[in-house]
Amino acid sequence: MADSKLKVAILVISDTASRHPSTDKAANALAETFAADGGDRWNDPTSVIVPDNVLEIQRQILSWTDTEDYFNLVITTGGTGFAVKDNTPEAVSPLIHRHAPGLVHGMLAASLAVTPFAMMSRPVAGTRGRSLIITLPGSPKGAKENLQAVIKLLPHACIQAAGADSRAIHAGGVQKLEKEADISHSPGATAEDKPLQHDHHHHHHHHDHGYGHVVPKPHTSPSDRPQSNDPNAGPTRRYRESPYPMLSVEDALKVIAEQTPDPIIIEAPVDISLVGSVIAEDVYAAEAVPAYRASIVDGYAVIASLPTADKPGSTKGKFPVASVSHAQAMSMPPPLKPGEIARITTGAPLPENANAVVMVEDTVLISTTPDGSEEAVVEILTGAIKPGENVREAGSDVSLGSKILQKGDLVTAVGGEIGLLASTGTRTVKVFKKPHIGVLSTGDELVKHDDPSPLHGGQIRDSNRPSLLSCLTAWGFPAVDLGIAKDTPAGHLEQSLRDALRGTPSTPGVDIIITTGGVSMGELDLLKPTIERQLGGTIHFGRVSMKPGKPTTFATVPFKPAVSSTDPTAQPERETRLIFSLPGNPASALVTLNLFVLPSLNKATGLGVSSGTQQGSVHQPRLGLPLVTATLTQAIPLDPKRTEYHRAIVMASKDGVLLASSTGLGGPGAGAGQRSSRVGSLAGANALLVLEPGKGVVEKGTRVQALLMGTVVPE
Repeated sequence: MADSKLKVAILVISDTASRHPSTDKAANALAETFAADGGDRWNDPTSVIVPDNVLEIQRQILSWTDTEDYFNLVITTGGTGFAVKDNTPEAVSPLIHRHAPGLVHGMLAASLAVTPFAMMSRPVAGTRGRSLIITLPGSPKGAKENLQAVIKLLPHACIQAAGADSRAIHAGGVQKLEKEADISHSPGATAEDKPLQHDHHHHHHHHDHGYGHVVPKPHTSPSDRPQSNDPNAGPTRRYRESPYPMLSVEDALKVIAEQTPDPIIIEAPVDISLVGSVIAEDVYAAEAVPAYRASIVDGYAVIASLPTADKPGSTKGKFPVASVSHAQAMSMPPPLKPGEIARITTGAPLPENANAVVMVEDTVLISTTPDGSEEAVVEILTGAIKPGENVREAGSDVSLGSKILQKGDLVTAVGGEIGLLASTGTRTVKVFKKPHIGVLSTGDELVKHDDPSPLHGGQIRDSNRPSLLSCLTAWGFPAVDLGIAKDTPAGHLEQSLRDALRGTPSTPGVDIIITTGGVSMGELDLLKPTIERQLGGTIHFGRVSMKPGKPTTFATVPFKPAVSSTDPTAQPERETRLIFSLPGNPASALVTLNLFVLPSLNKATGLGVSSGTQQGSVHQPRLGLPLVTATLTQAIPLDPKRTEYHRAIVMASKDGVLLASSTGLGGPGAGAGQRSSRVGSLAGANALLVLEPGKGVVEKGTRVQALLMGTVVPE
């Protein structure tokens, strides 16, 4: 047994994953851990998914343990918390022949080093027959972390459980066993001296089933990814170099597209709140437009016939005015008899039998009624009026049942889409729900931009929040002001983020949090560790090869909505919330908002759902800023290492050529130029020039790509 590979089975316990297997991420995370940290001692794991049901859990475990072809190790993931449906310990405990409290303590100790919420987990471990059974949390990070805490000891435990000669195994003493297991131990070593085996993520242990907790796709091994700066360790223990790999802008956009949840369909009333929404299903006309035959001029409804070679048209002559048809009439006018005409206004319905309208300019009043209030007889001066002339037929604008909008159409502020829906009697329409966004600034140095007090010390006015909020509002996305969070390791920053996610009784929690500041390498840059440790989030990237905006950070956070007041027994499914942590410098914040946040908002809102085009690319015009080509009016220096998103003004020349001018180049006598903290470079800028890294300058007259942030102005 000691010389052969050990067999391992993974049991995923989740109602959601049993219905939708693609939502499970824990099994893959554990399989990757065996491959990376298992020391080539394990076969490829077998995995099965079952719902939160005691009998099904027990039935599957017994099929792996109570057989001649037994598995050495059975691992469960999910259902170890305090939620009503967390039944894993109750299902597994009766199956255990001999409990293994040491393994339980080891996993809890590893988790407690990361978060006090480890105390909320109820793990079970022990042997049944010749198999070892261990229960892990449902969170991919939590399950992986717990497994890494004990994985090097598991081969020894499994071999003994299978019946190996214990005396022979222990003949060399504990040091020999530690060496064989590749475990180093120094007496008196502290947790600070020897970190536990885990990666830079952390988790909560309450009712995690893996859904909403997305496993990252690292480019490095766990040993190469130290934890980010510990806010409790002080400046002497902070990292001098970022532990996050540098991603290209293209790769960062792909990650954002992958992690942004698919849009949610809601039914919304047809009013101005629809502006900026995307139609979620084809819309068909409930009424024809117009609903009746209507006049397109002011004049007289007549019964016209076609003129012939020997007979003039029937409309020329003097006719009594039988009735009046107004556009605001509540009912149809009476039928028109031969030899009569009816006065009619633009948009009014034609009387029955009428088939044409004579313009008032082609008539003369002959007489009025005795009291002079109405026309009595009118002469029509032309006989050339043809049937159908000056008449708008029923349904000629929009026919009943015709498709008026299709899935993926954007409801613009111009008003055409809302007008079309309203004119056809459409009262509600299905659209993709707009994400609810919160904007938070971080930093002790910040004061509100409208604070009347004079600045002192190192204070600066918070320009980022009003700037980002105005931009989001212009895009048509609802956003709330989350204020300023202080740079404190525990308390204010964490509480601000949690409050934003939870919401209040009168304000719903946000789907996306946008923060500025706190993402660099300073001792008070606490956003990354707060997201990882306190919120149980996943940092998908922490650096991007771009200028400005290098420390841009993107994370997902698992969030379980509050239990419904109408059904307290119903367990809401865990959802995913997004956090964009943008740099604190004003130019960097606005550039990265346009470059990274807008494509995510577009996808979440349903833009591009019907186009079938690839999403998540900087060159995708529908997801994010539109891309154009412009000619430089001046030479611009290149950054040798990073792609620069150069603030510029794009103008249209008289001959239709797009010209691009920098809003500031820097250099001698030119001030700060495009420096990331230079707010002035944003004023008037309507585009970002995409300048690839290189030597020297890109010459005047060169055609470059430009991402349009606003309207092109005339030269």
